[in-house]
Amino acid sequence: MSLAHTAFLALEFIASYHVSRRDPSGRATPMQCARAWAAESRMALWVFCWQQPFRSQAVPDHLPVSSGRRGVVLLHGFLCNRGFWNPWLQELRATGHAFIALDLEPVFGSIDHYVTVLDQAISRVTAATGHSPVLICHSMGGLAARAWLRSADAARVHRIVTIGTPHRGTWLARFGRTANGRQMRIDDEWIRQMDSAFGSEVPFTCWYSNCDNIVFPTSSATLPGADNRLAAGRGHVEMAFVASLRQQTFALLDE
Repeated sequence: MSLAHTAFLALEFIASYHVSRRDPSGRATPMQCARAWAAESRMALWVFCWQQPFRSQAVPDHLPVSSGRRGVVLLHGFLCNRGFWNPWLQELRATGHAFIALDLEPVFGSIDHYVTVLDQAISRVTAATGHSPVLICHSMGGLAARAWLRSADAARVHRIVTIGTPHRGTWLARFGRTANGRQMRIDDEWIRQMDSAFGSEVPFTCWYSNCDNIVFPTSSATLPGADNRLAAGRGHVEMAFVASLRQQTFALLDE
């Protein structure tokens, strides 16, 4: 385990702890942060050094004709690819659900650029299943889903699930220099436009953590009127691989 890697993550957790100290959703205890830091150090290495560079195509998109079951479109976050979702894709395939896991490109482009490929994926999953799909999104992927929603027919999706999405921006994005990084800054004009266009046409389930080392302060990953669910004591990447979170999310497919 790289010392530089763990040290950099430690700085993120320290920043999250201090920035969230007055957040209405509360902040974690020092013990929660320490546990989340250790878990995130392991999980981030597994995702960024194995799953994404070497196994991004390990589980191909699955579009069985007339499966009769609701399908899923999965959207990854910043600096990620579809390999992020491999455990989710394996379980979806085993249970017979159609799915498309997107690669959001260009990697450093505007989040608005991802709307077209998302729209196409929604149409393909709907055509295969006969049902409007659920969108499952990690981090920036949730903002891509909301960008699509601004100009789309909301009835085309059944529900949007976000995991650690900076709905109100994140403090850490002040250091971002890419187009999509700047868009995730707190109080950025793009974020404000997104908020002004937000309605309740589609049910949202928003997973958030009091130990998120990327998206903070804590409440920035929640939305008013949404089904906001706390994944207590989990880091930003680790949160997406908590078995109970995945099972509760899959249960939404049958609602």
